[in-house]
Amino acid sequence: MALIDLFLARRVLRGQLTVHHADGKTSRLGTADPAFRDVTIRFTDKGAANFIVRNPGLGAAEAYMDGRLIIEQGDIRDLVNLLSGNGPWEAGKRGLKPTRGRLAVQAVTHRLGRINMARQSKKNVAHHYDLSDRLYDLFLDADRQYSCAYYTDTANSLEQAQADKKAHIAAKLAIAPGMRVLDIGCGWGGMALYLHAKTGAEVLGVTLSEEQLKVARRRAQEAGVADKVKFELIDYRSLTGTFDRIVSVGMFEHVGPAHYGAFFRKCRDLLTPDGVMLIHTIGRMGKPGVTDDFTAKYIFPGGYNPALSEIVRGYEGLRLFPTDIEVLRLHYAYTLDAWYDRTVAAKEQIVALYDERFYRMWTFYLAGAGQAFRHGGLVNYQLQFSRSRTALPITRDYMVEGERMLAQGAPAA
Repeated sequence: MALIDLFLARRVLRGQLTVHHADGKTSRLGTADPAFRDVTIRFTDKGAANFIVRNPGLGAAEAYMDGRLIIEQGDIRDLVNLLSGNGPWEAGKRGLKPTRGRLAVQAVTHRLGRINMARQSKKNVAHHYDLSDRLYDLFLDADRQYSCAYYTDTANSLEQAQADKKAHIAAKLAIAPGMRVLDIGCGWGGMALYLHAKTGAEVLGVTLSEEQLKVARRRAQEAGVADKVKFELIDYRSLTGTFDRIVSVGMFEHVGPAHYGAFFRKCRDLLTPDGVMLIHTIGRMGKPGVTDDFTAKYIFPGGYNPALSEIVRGYEGLRLFPTDIEVLRLHYAYTLDAWYDRTVAAKEQIVALYDERFYRMWTFYLAGAGQAFRHGGLVNYQLQFSRSRTALPITRDYMVEGERMLAQGAPAA
């Protein structure tokens, strides 16, 4: 039996996987299970299978991107779901484990990659967020919320879930009229514009993406609020002044553990004495780890999803009150499902923008990320902090009431 078959046989127990090898042999693995779609794959050259075995995560991605691994029944999401669903995080992983040598190389490589100095940070952001505007329009919601949505009902549309995410965060921030708000990593401006529209607060959004900055400023101008909602191309480390509220959605993943202490110290310095901060970030359950090779190479160079213990070490000793911590478990899986479906529906446009290889890379990214939240060790953390123990109510009731009012279209009380 080929080494790839041994690997897959240990991985696929539920659900059926058929493998057509380049030498004409066929392997059939697993047993039918209604939880998984049957999948058939074909290797187009004799070296493809061993290429994958040497580094399964990156190897499978590149073999798929280069057409060396073809999916003849099902699609890449079905294949990733079959493999990851057979070894969920809470049960421990099956299959071929990386050697100690590979783990050591990964640890050193990603530790160096996470030393995220200001100049490199801008390059890392540009690598992903300065892609064509048209690409993001094809798979995101109309507000371009490129982060985990909030599904109050799993049947909700992506647009509704993203609107509910903004309301969920705004309610937690308890923004009062006249406050100044800082949005670190403001994306295309949707959160900043929402917070101003719902609370009347003045908002400053900062980003390192020139393309996002252009869109955010244009949106503020078109809404007639450019004097109240401003956007700047600046690293948060260079900011001065103070803010009543700080929000950061989907940016902390780019900070890097070596800089968590500096991040929290800077945020504390930027907060007023009664200031409140909320961070929304992807995080990993369990202990610290490393970014997988595919994501580090193709998607988010310099990115890292922190363990909760690493975040805690970042703010320890800074006299910040951790006033609320929420774990969003499956919300990003549902979000990524919606993005994947829209990407597949827009295949022709995406191939025209880039090429077939880019399209396969993007679908691999969305499929793999989705299953990391559905079966793997990733979640989203929302962490709220305050400089004062009395700045916020002592129960969470105000969040629920504020969110309800925002969902009904009224300003939060």
